[in-house]
Amino acid sequence: MSIRELLPPALLYRHRAPVNTGRGAWYAIRNQAGTGRAIVELYDVIGEYGVTAREFVQELRDIDAPVIELHINSPGGMVYDGLTIYNALKDHPARVEAIVDGIAASSASWILQAAEHRTMNRHSELMIHDGLALTIGTAADHLETAALLDRLSDNLASIYAERAGGDTANWRAAMRAETWYTAAEAADAGLADEAVTDDAELSNTAPRTQLVTARARAHLERVA
Repeated sequence: MSIRELLPPALLYRHRAPVNTGRGAWYAIRNQAGTGRAIVELYDVIGEYGVTAREFVQELRDIDAPVIELHINSPGGMVYDGLTIYNALKDHPARVEAIVDGIAASSASWILQAAEHRTMNRHSELMIHDGLALTIGTAADHLETAALLDRLSDNLASIYAERAGGDTANWRAAMRAETWYTAAEAADAGLADEAVTDDAELSNTAPRTQLVTARARAHLERVA
């Protein structure tokens, strides 16, 4: 059973797995000479057969540039690999500026929330959904998995609430509905700080000192 088989079917129509280059994952970390920036490209499934937390975090720790420019195009994947990458970015001393180039779905959507500044690039998308798992066993086994998924999904909803504002329960309702956001909608909901249009360029400016949460709360009231 692969990670891609656990992802929501609608997601697989929007994301194509990159060609395996032999390293086991499609991500790249490199310094941009003379700029004080390190470019990190996260362009794969999160977890086994994609970007594992072990590989990613080991290379992330070697970055000594003051700014990390994180580019994301990922359908998500394994929860705990995603949480490990999220915490590694949060704990890194560099300022993290994230840009969604294609899609940030599932675990990639909360990895995005680790950045000090979050940008949705032109026509990019973001998706949040409730936790998924497969269980084989008795009724008690399935009930145990259901309880675990509820706890885990509440934990993930709290990440969105911390960055975007609003109530954890309302974010959980949006997750249950498997909510898709255009670039502009993600910014309006507080899941990103800005959405790039053809009339705008990536700002690389300091993040807002206070996130605008009123629009996020209004959005959550509509989907709850």
